Amino acid sequence: MNFTEIKPSNFSLEKYGIKDAEAHWNLNPSDLEEIAIEKNMAVRSASGAIAIDTGEFTGRSPKDRFIVEDEITKDAVWWGDVNIKFDADKFDSLQGKMADYLSGKEVYVRDVYACADERYKLKIRVINEYPWSNMFAYNMFLRPSEEELKDFEPDWVVINAPSFMADPAVDGTRQHNFAILNFSKQTAIIGGTGYTGEIKKGIFSALNFILPHQRDVLSMHCSANVGEAGDTALFFGLSGTGKTTLSA
Repeated sequence: MNFTEIKPSNFSLEKYGIKDAEAHWNLNPSDLEEIAIEKNMAVRSASGAIAIDTGEFTGRSPKDRFIVEDEITKDAVWWGDVNIKFDADKFDSLQGKMADYLSGKEVYVRDVYACADERYKLKIRVINEYPWSNMFAYNMFLRPSEEELKDFEPDWVVINAPSFMADPAVDGTRQHNFAILNFSKQTAIIGGTGYTGEIKKGIFSALNFILPHQRDVLSMHCSANVGEAGDTALFFGLSGTGKTTLSA
């Protein structure tokens, strides 16, 4: 299959330890759909959208989300049942295993932004094992222009390999799935789960540390709309309470 890719000037994945991979850069969603269907990872639904099965996990696994304890986080994160400490050496080892796992494989890379405000915009590179996970990143995050993609250099990298399983006895995780943030390396690694919300939540978690702690900006989990007079309403609520619906 021939697809149109947009590669940055420095497009090697070897800096992340991923070698000899067949990487597809910034494919459009129709190409990713075609690949997912061709590989029997998705089916076309009656509405025309593709349907996928995320496997074992159909939601996030909060007890398997960790933050590396380092010089940046050790005295600044409220550690406990929500923010669970992870050892920096264990992270490096696990990331190395993930890189070895993805080496030589077909992977899908997308360069995106988080934060619409230019003062706080975060450049993100998402490396996915599955094409439909890469579609999620296309839908979820802000998209650079073709010109911006040419010289894109990420602030953060997300490495996502749903079929890679951790060994809790060796790797320091609770079970085979994990989502781990490392603020020193500005890297998130996600494995053992196909639920794509872990990608979004990983970056949101990073922003919820970076914005208030490092940029003096209050971050909020809410939606917003603007009235005819330019007045703004913010909608706060737990997941599923209608924030997005009300803001549309």
